[in-house]
Amino acid sequence: MANILTVYYSKKGENYFGGKIKSISKGNTEIVAEMVQKAVGGDIFEVDREIPYPDNYNECVKEAKKEITNNERPKLKSYLDNLDKYDTIFVGYPSWCGTMPMVLFTFLEHYDLKDKKIIPFCTNEGSGMGNSEVDLKKICTGADVLDGLSINGSKAAESEEKVSAWAKEKVSL
Repeated sequence: MANILTVYYSKKGENYFGGKIKSISKGNTEIVAEMVQKAVGGDIFEVDREIPYPDNYNECVKEAKKEITNNERPKLKSYLDNLDKYDTIFVGYPSWCGTMPMVLFTFLEHYDLKDKKIIPFCTNEGSGMGNSEVDLKKICTGADVLDGLSINGSKAAESEEKVSAWAKEKVSL
């Protein structure tokens, strides 16, 4: 089996759940990332912003929109030393404003991803993958970016069978 990394950003605190704002201690994307790692093995790494996004949902949306509009690259708390030992990298994120959070742009652009297999997955409440797959193809120069998986965030905890089957299929490609 390939050397696999599951890397993700996940929003804890206030989140949008089918019309309501609800506070959660573990983000939906983290739940799915753990399912991916359980299904295919490998290492897991949580990307985190040096200055955390606001816990308040509306403030977080405002901050995310500002970063995307200004094409910002927020500073991260930490990085992996390198990604040399990984052939396959699952990249997980909540869908924000039609793409992935800018912290993942920061993280991915830090590395040479040539000849890596990049497999995206996102959580959302109906927006799907948005433009994130196109954005990944732009920033992951020389990588093979596969089609991603969109999971309804409020149903993340109930999605293990679907996530597991998808992840195993993608690793075998």
